[in-house]
Amino acid sequence: DGISRAVGGAVCNVIVDLAKLDPEMPLYAIGKIGDDGEGDLIMQTLGEHKNINTDNVIREGISAFTAVMSDRITNERTFFTYLGANGKWDEDNIDWSKVKGDIFHVGYILLLNALDQDDPEYGTRMARLLHHAQQHGLKTSIDVVSEASDRFTRFVPPAMKYTDYCIINEVEAQQTTGIILRNEAGELVTENIPEALHEMKRLGVSTWAVIHCPEGGYGLDENNEYVALGSLKLPDGYIKGTVGAGDAFCAGVLYGAETGRTLAQSIDLGIASAAASLSQPGSTEGLRTEAEVLGLFDEFQRR
Repeated sequence: DGISRAVGGAVCNVIVDLAKLDPEMPLYAIGKIGDDGEGDLIMQTLGEHKNINTDNVIREGISAFTAVMSDRITNERTFFTYLGANGKWDEDNIDWSKVKGDIFHVGYILLLNALDQDDPEYGTRMARLLHHAQQHGLKTSIDVVSEASDRFTRFVPPAMKYTDYCIINEVEAQQTTGIILRNEAGELVTENIPEALHEMKRLGVSTWAVIHCPEGGYGLDENNEYVALGSLKLPDGYIKGTVGAGDAFCAGVLYGAETGRTLAQSIDLGIASAAASLSQPGSTEGLRTEAEVLGLFDEFQRR
């Protein structure tokens, strides 16, 4: 009872969300999935969207999968992950001449084992990958997985040196920067958010540094102008699942960046996309077109 199967992870979630926001935007999936039933499900799901190209998706071995346990009362989640084929994907699997698009979004740092390795020149293999993407004319974007570990300061800062857009949640930002953003009582320490964003910029993020959390979205733009926007007040019973909300927020911000919006406009699109995601238990089922998503601002008040 209450068990369902859906695609997930940074690539599947963000690219499907983008495809739903704008069915005409060309999108390109890159990665490695298993040659199995789970891999078939991923290809089937991506194939439902005519604007998603999967030519650079490699199939071998066993697909990565995550068992997500969601508390029905609190909506808190626990993840149990098997890395599978995805954990073996790295730059050796990329033919840069076949990589198209404007923004190269990679996720999640700390879940891509082959890239979460030390590199004598760049610090990590992920940082090397991001620099090479920039050298090929791409803007880079990163996301990080939330975990209780001390690996953040080892693997995330090297990647930030070659990152144009960094979109992470408050827990990931706290563990990367060392700046407290949520206190022991579970309250958001709002006054510390600008400091954390500036630290992300100091670590190398060149264009937009963004932090999202249930309370809202916060960021520094390309001119280091601070943006703070509250999330939507959702009625009791609206939230069916939280598993895809962070990726939906990320997709909204990236869509704004790709289409020339300001950071404030992009964060609002992220907030609306996250709210849409919360309406369904799966990771991408709740997303709609840009117009429908932004219509949630007419339906609900802001925090």
